[in-house]
Amino acid sequence: MASEASNLLGSYLRDRRARLDPATFGFPGGRRRTPGLRREEVASRANISATWYTWLEQGRGGAPSADVLDRLAKGLMLTEPEREHLYMLGLGRLPEAHYRPVDGITPRLQRVLDGMPLSPAIIKTAMWDVVGWNRAAAALLTDYALLPPEGRNILRLMFTGDRGRRRNEDWGSVARFVVGAFRADMARAGAHGSAGAARLVEELSQLSPEFAALWQDNEVVAHSEGVKRIRHAEVGSVKLEFSSFAVEGRPELGMIVYNPATSVDANKVRLLVDAAAG
Repeated sequence: MASEASNLLGSYLRDRRARLDPATFGFPGGRRRTPGLRREEVASRANISATWYTWLEQGRGGAPSADVLDRLAKGLMLTEPEREHLYMLGLGRLPEAHYRPVDGITPRLQRVLDGMPLSPAIIKTAMWDVVGWNRAAAALLTDYALLPPEGRNILRLMFTGDRGRRRNEDWGSVARFVVGAFRADMARAGAHGSAGAARLVEELSQLSPEFAALWQDNEVVAHSEGVKRIRHAEVGSVKLEFSSFAVEGRPELGMIVYNPATSVDANKVRLLVDAAAG
């Protein structure tokens, strides 16, 4: 039997089942020697044998499969961060991502965006649909509220029509970067093989020879930080430094914040935000 220090998975399983109330799941209460569910009750909820579950807690029988870990996560009512921790203990890796379409963001996340009045900021999905933005982004980048939901896709804005070409200085380099980052984001969020991703890639490939050629290159880049130059009809060229951030617990979402590179650029953003507010 593995020691307590070496059997971290077993310790974690024991701790999680001790936190569950038997009455919640219809198991008899009464006097129990230890709090929480019994081993056989967890095994029943996870649809695995009581012997196998006992071995897992005792550090015997080798590494569990991903399927067993998923069953245990459901049986123990684990949150997504707890499920990820279970995978790290059991298999030494995170679970494979499964993409979930997103329609919007929480009010709390919107307040984070609104707290940056002169830094255009957006929340995008792994499919590069913009689902959240602040006033500075609407004033300088695109007023997404004026677009239908399907039109709020960064790739569609970049490769269909001439808006993307007019607004982005050095459009060719930006386009290559966007396609490579899009490919990486889809794979990371588990969206690469989804029907929605296939439809989007097919649509863009048919509408844009440039996208089709870049997609065939199979280039992958990290969308972490860099410099972007926007050409705006009212204030001229605006230089921005961008940084990308993951949204904790939401692998399908990412936040991009564009900070004006100089005080001159900040003044241009302020003018646009004030004009839109007035």
